[in-house]
Amino acid sequence: MKTLFIASDHAAFEEKAQIIEYLEDRFHIIDLGTNSKESVHYSSYGLKLAKEVALHKESLGIAICGSGIGISMAVNRVKTIRGALCRDESDAKICKEHNNANIICFGSRRNNVSEMKSMIDAWLEADFEGGRHQKRVELLDE
Repeated sequence: MKTLFIASDHAAFEEKAQIIEYLEDRFHIIDLGTNSKESVHYSSYGLKLAKEVALHKESLGIAICGSGIGISMAVNRVKTIRGALCRDESDAKICKEHNNANIICFGSRRNNVSEMKSMIDAWLEADFEGGRHQKRVELLDE
């Protein structure tokens, strides 16, 4: 069973719980927090998530904060992480096909849980195309 790490800040705590429930029958989910609506720093949780995904090369990650912007910036600070902030299914599909994104990021104030679920499915079902995109991804990982 594939491992998915997930983390959020306080603004997306409830959405994270719903996404875990949606995915837990299909994946081994590791919840890295936060565990309440008490205010926390998105950067701490984004970095924690990115380090786990980088350490476990076959895993993937889901990161959520209020806007999605901050946590996506945090995850991309870790070498070999390609975190993509997605707003729709097209973003989610292409970030895997062209960028081999290993973390998908959302904003709980921009997308509802139903939209996030659809994007997660599109991302998980897509395959990296390689070819002309391979060298570009390699440059990101340097």
